Amino acid sequence: MEKDALKKTVFRTYPLNDDEWDAFANCWHPVRYKRKTVLTRAGDIEHYLYFVEDGVQRAFYLSEDTKETTLVFSYTGSFSGVVDSFQLQQPSRYYLETLTNSELLRISYPDFTRLLDEYPRIERWVRLASAQVLAGLLERQIELATFTAEEKFRILLTRSPHILQLIPQKYLASYLGLDPATFSKLLKLVRL
Repeated sequence: MEKDALKKTVFRTYPLNDDEWDAFANCWHPVRYKRKTVLTRAGDIEHYLYFVEDGVQRAFYLSEDTKETTLVFSYTGSFSGVVDSFQLQQPSRYYLETLTNSELLRISYPDFTRLLDEYPRIERWVRLASAQVLAGLLERQIELATFTAEEKFRILLTRSPHILQLIPQKYLASYLGLDPATFSKLLKLVRL
């Protein structure tokens, strides 16, 4: 069983011993999806947590006037899924879709909760990983609420310089809370 990228990502947050890692790794199963596949719909309960082996996904909110707002991207080497719906087993308010053909590993909610019950160190890893995600989301909230369009754009390209090659500009503009024309203008004006 390979799962080297998953192991590297998990151990970067909190290393597990061999027995814990084996139990954890055995619960992740490969799946493949074509581009533009909706994995989770608003109103559905998320049954899986994903790890991205290859591909790009996005979570987005669809308002009553059908305006899409991109919330987060996931790509190779990261976790994906509607995590709040997954962990709380409540209906999702968001959609999760693949932007490209995607090869993922996934773990089911029953396997996930069993691991947390049986392995305190895996539960600790989830707690630490969740705290890291929360810290990132709070930082992003500050950026969205207080930074100028150009500052948000510069931060995105500094943090993820490869993102322009992976994700269509309309989704990046939505993610930054910008209209596509402003994003296009910044793309021409800003040099890093």
